[in-house]
Amino acid sequence: MHRVRFLKLSFLAVAASGLFSVSATAEEGSLNTAQPTGITSTEIIQRFAAKEKEFAAAREQYGYRQSVKVQTVDGDTVDGEYQQVFDVTFDDSGRKIKTVVFAPAPTLQRIGMTSADFDDIENRLPFVLTSDEIDEYDILYVGQQQEDELHCYVFDIAPKKIEKKQRYFQGRIWVDDHDFQIVKTYGQTVPQIRGKNDENLFPKFTTWREQIDGKYWFPTYTYAQDTLHFRNQDVVIREVIKYTDYRKFGSKTKITYEGKEIGNPKNDGPDKPR
Repeated sequence: MHRVRFLKLSFLAVAASGLFSVSATAEEGSLNTAQPTGITSTEIIQRFAAKEKEFAAAREQYGYRQSVKVQTVDGDTVDGEYQQVFDVTFDDSGRKIKTVVFAPAPTLQRIGMTSADFDDIENRLPFVLTSDEIDEYDILYVGQQQEDELHCYVFDIAPKKIEKKQRYFQGRIWVDDHDFQIVKTYGQTVPQIRGKNDENLFPKFTTWREQIDGKYWFPTYTYAQDTLHFRNQDVVIREVIKYTDYRKFGSKTKITYEGKEIGNPKNDGPDKPR
């Protein structure tokens, strides 16, 4: 039998209300900077990068629902919002299809959503670091830390160099010491874009994963609240992104979480506008 383990997500409802930092701090232990026992940091990197490559290939066989909410906040007031919910499914030939199921008219005024924002939301916030990509990054072991019931190795990572028109992740990752997969990510996508006529800034975010299918850790929740310092103004931005309804292509197996079938509309419908 698979040993299903997960980070406790009881604080997520609190996170959405803006009390994220207090709740999240209570869920993790202090950072222990001691070197790992019985394995080197280099071996850990090699093991998790290989497992991440395996996971990246497996995730391509899964459909899912992704809900996106981006808000600008002025004090305690949400003064602009973008929402979209879309399903990623497969046609009969196995080709992925993206279908938008909920997209109210956006009310953002102080910022706009760009192609880089959409690309980050779909491809970089659910960050994966495979053996094909580790040579692009400086990866520094910083210690070990308890994340709920998980014991994790912690690494800081940053791109070795920024190639033109390429996007990267810079921040911290937590790697489970049992499955050697990334279970939590904190940081931001880089570079920030500050051209003469083009200014596109990106918030720091946290992404959590859960062991959905008893084998791989899938991204399930991303939260960001950060102040973006544009030349003409500061803007507080909040992002909440959920990934649900994971289903493997061609499989009739039901995937459940906390006793509920993932994908059942009674259990996980899209967020409604405020």
